[in-house]
Amino acid sequence: MTRIVVLGAGPAGAAVALGLRRLGYAVALISEWRRFAALEGVSVRVLEALRSAGLNQALADAALPSQRQVSWNGQQHAQNIEFLLDRPGFDRGLREDLRLAGVDLIEGRVLTVQPSTAGHRIEIEGHEALNADFLVEARGRQAPALGKGLRGPETVSLLNRWQGPPGDTASAVESLEDGWAWMARRADGQCYWQWTVDVASADLPGKAQLLDYCRQRRSNSSVARAFFADGLENDLQLHARSSTAILNPQVCGDHWIRIGDAAMAVDPLSGNGIFQSLSSALQAPTVINTLLRKPERAALARQFHQQRVEQLFLRFARIGRDFYADEQRWQDRPFWQARRQWPDAEVAHAEVDFSSLKIATAPVLKDGFVDEAEVVITADQPLGIWHVQGVELAPLVRRLKTEPAEQALAGLTVEQGRMIRGWLLAQGFKP
Repeated sequence: MTRIVVLGAGPAGAAVALGLRRLGYAVALISEWRRFAALEGVSVRVLEALRSAGLNQALADAALPSQRQVSWNGQQHAQNIEFLLDRPGFDRGLREDLRLAGVDLIEGRVLTVQPSTAGHRIEIEGHEALNADFLVEARGRQAPALGKGLRGPETVSLLNRWQGPPGDTASAVESLEDGWAWMARRADGQCYWQWTVDVASADLPGKAQLLDYCRQRRSNSSVARAFFADGLENDLQLHARSSTAILNPQVCGDHWIRIGDAAMAVDPLSGNGIFQSLSSALQAPTVINTLLRKPERAALARQFHQQRVEQLFLRFARIGRDFYADEQRWQDRPFWQARRQWPDAEVAHAEVDFSSLKIATAPVLKDGFVDEAEVVITADQPLGIWHVQGVELAPLVRRLKTEPAEQALAGLTVEQGRMIRGWLLAQGFKP
């Protein structure tokens, strides 16, 4: 039986492992578990994506929703509902989901990965070496780089965590002259304040003074003072993490694939990290299945994964760029100046125009494999859309060029008709 080894047990690695088990593969997962407690804010869309990936035990302890307060460009308002996930509890649930699915869990640090024509040999601290027919790299930003990829402005996030008195669950975001801060408070009093700054221009003190420096910056913020009203900071801890946007130049080969942050890691302002990881991970089992069982389509499978990862990266990067551009007060400060112009000047959401829709042949996911089909290229989907609600779009768009809408849409179910009409209107179609 083909043996697949996944390196990394975050949401991306877990989602791929579960997807591969559903396809009947033997899967082993090697991971070092998170060394520090962290809290992550996620949206309803992220929770739905996690459930669809089969991560039900991981979501058992999802926190109650809270309204996120936003202070940006001198304006304050409530924006979006945010669920606060306790990552240690979430990670324990991930392990349980994996065990229930029959994934072989190995806890340890990967020492070396030695590729060969037959697969990969993995040396693990405290364990016997493991041989894999196929390797899934899902160790996030810790994964070894593969050459020089596309990088955004060098960025670091300084996470402060401490114990305060119990209170209401809440979260907030604030823009600052030289960066921005995300803060959260759990009902049990666990408090989090993460400050994201520019590496080149921040002029941070040495490690020994960094904790006091962060405390001072927090006390200078009226938003943070109001959010953490009591001011008590017991067991204050600091963790520094890179949050530079990185796109790896190659994310798939014949016997390996990179997913999640190991493939692309984006600026945290662009959107939720878990959602971004899942975006590339959910397609990976089908890509792997094609590489292993239909090698004649290997090039097509690699093309599909590479293009999807690159397009997702640019999409998230442009969303982050536009958020940075919304802050007008410090346009000339190094932090904001670098980020309001990267990665390019392409619009994140182009104007819709039905007459500009194009039809092309492109790789798609079909019946558990990567295949080719005619897709419709739109302004927001440059890689194409194959179908909506089971209805192939290319033949439909062709007919709408020459036939009345009622005639072209005849024969659809009520639900198909509703979904297709909604999609057409979103593309600028005028009946």
